[in-house]
Amino acid sequence: MGVKIELFRMVVYLSFPVAMFWISNQAEYFEEYVVKRKREIYPPDEQENRKKLDDLKERMRLLREQRLLKEMGLESEK
Repeated sequence: MGVKIELFRMVVYLSFPVAMFWISNQAEYFEEYVVKRKREIYPPDEQENRKKLDDLKERMRLLREQRLLKEMGLESEK
């Protein structure tokens, strides 16, 4: 009786991870869950949002350049 129980436990312990791996790697599951979730988290770019982001990057670049020029100007006077 003890051997049968141990054999059953071994089958359960080995089959559970294999079954979960097989189920989670099905193409339908991947398409339904992973791709939809990715689109929720990272929505496709909208043109208006892209323009705002580009404008922000340009302003930050200009501010950094002005700050560096000011620092260089102060250093050259010393």
